[in-house]
Amino acid sequence: MAYLYDRIASDIEQQIAQSVLRVGDKLPSLRLICERYGVSQSTALQAYYQLEARSLIESRPRSGYFVHRSPKRQLPLPEISAPGQAASGELHGIISRVYRDMGRDGAVPLSLGAPALALLPVAKLNKGLVKATRSLAGSGLAYEQVQGNANLRRQVARFYGGNAEDLVVTAGCMEALSLSLMAVTQRGDTIAVESPVYFGILQLAQSLGLAVMELPTHPQTGVEIDALKKALNKVNAVLLVSNFNNPLGSLMPDAHKKEVVRLIQHYGVPLIEDDLYGEVYFGAERPRSCRSFDDSGLVLWCSSVSKTLAPGYRVGWVAPGKFRDEVLRLKLYHSIAGTTITQEVIAGFLETGRYAHHLRSLRHTLQANALRYTRAIADYFPEGTKISRPQGGFMLWVELAAKTDSVALYERAMRQGISIAPGNMFSLQDQYRNCMRLSYGMPWNSTIEDALKRLGKLMI
Repeated sequence: MAYLYDRIASDIEQQIAQSVLRVGDKLPSLRLICERYGVSQSTALQAYYQLEARSLIESRPRSGYFVHRSPKRQLPLPEISAPGQAASGELHGIISRVYRDMGRDGAVPLSLGAPALALLPVAKLNKGLVKATRSLAGSGLAYEQVQGNANLRRQVARFYGGNAEDLVVTAGCMEALSLSLMAVTQRGDTIAVESPVYFGILQLAQSLGLAVMELPTHPQTGVEIDALKKALNKVNAVLLVSNFNNPLGSLMPDAHKKEVVRLIQHYGVPLIEDDLYGEVYFGAERPRSCRSFDDSGLVLWCSSVSKTLAPGYRVGWVAPGKFRDEVLRLKLYHSIAGTTITQEVIAGFLETGRYAHHLRSLRHTLQANALRYTRAIADYFPEGTKISRPQGGFMLWVELAAKTDSVALYERAMRQGISIAPGNMFSLQDQYRNCMRLSYGMPWNSTIEDALKRLGKLMI
């Protein structure tokens, strides 16, 4: 669905690209835009905000808007991944080093795996904690029920659709994934995943004694359906990040999701769907989940607020489908119950509409960040750089010249106080050494731009 402000922004961008409007030219006033397109001032402003986010125009106090730069060439997409049919070996020790260095004082955390605290409603969450402490029986000191806070389950079901009784609250999305894997597999089984894939999923699979089959994945549309179809008679479960995969940022189209569900139902293979990033979309509406197409109970849908609202609260959930009783049994054995107070705070955010309000602001900021980071990479990185084009989330996957060693680049960057995530963290195979993941989850400022500029110089 295209909005009027998208059309206005597109028209002006085309005029800049064709040099009808040149760098330094003053743009039409908002009043003139309103008259020309027959729109309100807020719509005209939204169009200019989009162009400003792309660094094409700039606002000068008391003077108006001016052309700031011409559109750069669009960098090509990374290649479709081509992993082998089986994966083995240990994850590289670089993972622990990246985690350690990420929090180093003064370091620019381009490897950050969550939005910066500056983008989160800290004060409102603190007020929610006080309210929860006062309203809960025993001030929240009593054990929560195994299935999780009833109010939270009701609010999650209302927000996403479904039944509260179908949900199990977990300690973040990682526990949801862990319980799901334990419910549908046993040691020695094989699971299929996208490649590259979040290293935490690989570490989890290894800890459970599972073999991992990495599948070819497109940087925009996700797992290659033909490859998945060929794998389904060789695996015991599938684990996919359907919306805005980490690290690629890929988004599976609805047609692909339908086909994935049809295939897993045909082969009787459970699908664990990690939908952690689905709320951070840049389009007109939230993308659907694979679960929304499933009527068999074979999809175990996992999500949380760790990447959108409160990473440290460790509040997540799973809708385990036909595996609900087994997931509940495993949760009882492994953790008994979650934290009552934090679950109640998140329930309150959902119930009052604060979560939806916060998400609108977060999505706007992250979309602008994605454009600014991409523009800076096009400006400062060497010729031949390829980059993903995420439609949500907060990760960029950057493919560099084949000779580049991103681990060596990481070492050089850390000496300049810049943390990146080398590409070989995201596979059990020896691949993606010339790639890296960058997060645009920090507020854009001159420090970030300077860090990207210095990072580009380190590659030359």
